[in-house]
Amino acid sequence: NSKHLEKLTAQEEEAMQAIWKLNGGFVKDILEEMRSDTPYTTLASTIKNLEKKRYVAHERHANANKYIPWISQTEYKRSFMSGFVGEYFENSYKNMVSFFAEEQKLKPEELEEILKIINKK
Repeated sequence: NSKHLEKLTAQEEEAMQAIWKLNGGFVKDILEEMRSDTPYTTLASTIKNLEKKRYVAHERHANANKYIPWISQTEYKRSFMSGFVGEYFENSYKNMVSFFAEEQKLKPEELEEILKIINKK
């Protein structure tokens, strides 16, 4: 079930991270979770965009909307990673891992751990 997800702006992603952490909430809850100085109205319109992009849905509560994640964090990571690997590493996870190893972002023991995880699957 890999939906094609629309890319998120940095602001949308930040809001989405807070929504996932809370497993849904009202704008004021999300704002609190983000601990940023984003104005309420800015966040409210960012969340409206997330709804347009089908990342969240809302439930009406009295006179406020509670926003619920429509896309799981795992689905988002899967979609984001496949796009990232496609754009930067010719769709090859091997090329991506080689790049990080060459840049010394991955230690040999981390590569061994990754191999153990792969072999278990």
